[in-house]
Amino acid sequence: MSAAEQVVTSAPGALRRRRERRVRALRTGAAVVVALITLAPLYWMVVVALSTRAELLGGQLRLWPRELTLANVERVLTAFPVVTWFGNSVAIALVTSLITVAVNLLAGYAFAQLRFRGSTALFLVALSTLMLPVQVIMVALFRLVTELGIYGSYWAVILPTAASAFGVFLARQFILGIPRELVEAARIDGAGHLRVFLQVVLPLCRPLVAVLFFMSLLQTWNDFAWPLIALRQNELFTLPIGLLYLQGQFGADYGGTMAFALISVTPMVVLFLVFQRYFVQGFARSGIR
Repeated sequence: MSAAEQVVTSAPGALRRRRERRVRALRTGAAVVVALITLAPLYWMVVVALSTRAELLGGQLRLWPRELTLANVERVLTAFPVVTWFGNSVAIALVTSLITVAVNLLAGYAFAQLRFRGSTALFLVALSTLMLPVQVIMVALFRLVTELGIYGSYWAVILPTAASAFGVFLARQFILGIPRELVEAARIDGAGHLRVFLQVVLPLCRPLVAVLFFMSLLQTWNDFAWPLIALRQNELFTLPIGLLYLQGQFGADYGGTMAFALISVTPMVVLFLVFQRYFVQGFARSGIR
């Protein structure tokens, strides 16, 4: 092959590689821009929380404080039962997430692996509840927890939210991706549905469990409207309710407000960084893009 023919042959490959590099550079640049936009509020929250009151009141706030201080955090922890509210949030979020994961996995397994009359219609009815905002059913939920005698307790917050239609959908899509031959082989060996679920399906659902757990934990941790209605005593408040109470007490104390918000946000950020690999895997294998 002559030199001219080699140049002509290699030209399309070189153009394709240059095009791929441009596309990769554009994607990287877009990801960096989106990341900066997303992290900007968190960054300013940290800056305000660690700034002195003189900088905040004097309008001298900079990209990074001249003097780092924990006075805002100490003032919030001293003036309010933040530790108690933090413990309430942890207890409610953990119990709700554990129950939600169990319910969603079992329901997803039933819709994916069992064939019974009306399963499709029942699944569509469950999905249709996603179109109902929580404000529409708050009166019904309030009457329910009142008649059950659990109003004002942790269970008034936990039980009404211990299920998720989107979680059932996600679990069903994930379990549908598990080879049916594995389930059938276990059934041929005499295993019942519970044993198949515990010994065959559940070990393959680790990424899904991480996704469901983190989603439920994040939603419950940040929930404000329903706990505000379901809880009565100050000692049972969660962090979002406490933040509103703090704003009413401090007024325009942005340093104290941001310090409280930083305490509330940090656990969720750390959990996401730890479990992000399972989080991405769970969505990818469930067919959600």
